Amino acid sequence: MAEFAVTGAVMGQLSALYFYPYAAMQLPIGALLDRYGARLMLTIALLLAAVGSIIFGTAGSVNAAYAGRFMVGAGSAVGFIASMALASRWFHPRHFALLTGLAMFFAMVCGIAGQAPLALAVEAFGWRQTMVWAGVFAVGLAVVTAAIVRNSPDAYTAQQVSDTRWAEIWTGLKDTIKRTEIWRIAIVAMSMSGPMLALGGLWGVPFLSSAYGLDRPTSAIYTSLSLLGWAIGAPLSGWLSDRVGRRKLPLVVGTALNCGLIAIIAFVPNLGLLFTAAAFFLSGFTGGCMVITFALAREVSTKRLHGSVSGLVNAATVGAGAILQPIIGWMLDLRWDGTLLEGARVYDTADYRFAFICLVVWSGTGFLLSLTLRETNCKPVV
Repeated sequence: MAEFAVTGAVMGQLSALYFYPYAAMQLPIGALLDRYGARLMLTIALLLAAVGSIIFGTAGSVNAAYAGRFMVGAGSAVGFIASMALASRWFHPRHFALLTGLAMFFAMVCGIAGQAPLALAVEAFGWRQTMVWAGVFAVGLAVVTAAIVRNSPDAYTAQQVSDTRWAEIWTGLKDTIKRTEIWRIAIVAMSMSGPMLALGGLWGVPFLSSAYGLDRPTSAIYTSLSLLGWAIGAPLSGWLSDRVGRRKLPLVVGTALNCGLIAIIAFVPNLGLLFTAAAFFLSGFTGGCMVITFALAREVSTKRLHGSVSGLVNAATVGAGAILQPIIGWMLDLRWDGTLLEGARVYDTADYRFAFICLVVWSGTGFLLSLTLRETNCKPVV
């Protein structure tokens, strides 16, 4: 904000530019993975994200930063869907929810690295140099991916990947978009991911700094508790859902608890740092059951739509951040009293609580929709 002299709304928009291409590309990426395989798609995507990170770190204007951020989002769009594609080809279907949770675990561990450790790196080296080195690291990941990832455990399945026809891909996309049941599942997923992405991805750190007078690295440590909770809750809920043979019940309970915890963070003043930290952790833990929606979406769809429905659910999951981050920034600007610190806008704790009303409404909507989902008992129903 200080570097480019921008408002909270612009800052939210800059952060959200990661999510726009990520969400928009999920449907075609699910189909493209069927066509070209995870190995090639992941390698290209990592190189794209690397270039975007370097452009972001060297940006001379906010528009250049927009471009770099957009490229990082576009490159990152492949990661999670590709991991699910590999899981479906290398492992038995009964392990799918657990493996999806484990993929989410590693995603959240990296998210935690993007909080306090990244904040310390920024303090020591500046945000520009840190982002450039992040890009260099992504280049290394691309090399490793190209060297070791294989699309499937046998040559026959690998050949099936490359023989997928474009007409079949397009038909699958159209059929997925038409299905209202998949949209309801997707909205339930985004109701749980949205608060985590809004708080853990951007606004949690300045909120805790304002509410408890913490410095940035310390605030980042407490904020990362929501990501830690998600990292634990995702594989645990996936395993539990597979074990009890239920999909709907864990989602109803998870969305209800998640909504209640977000309401506590938003509406309870003088909660105390310890209880606030616990609420952050538990909101992430309960939100982690979102991974069950991927298994549910596949179970209510024919096999030919699995890639597309996974893409749609993941698009909604990440699209929640694209929507909520700038909305919170806009609501903060509505309450801003004109205070600046080193060129950046400063918001009061009451301003954050006002802005977080949208998170409660968002998560509450997901709970209501979860009541309408179909129970599959962890078995394909079509």
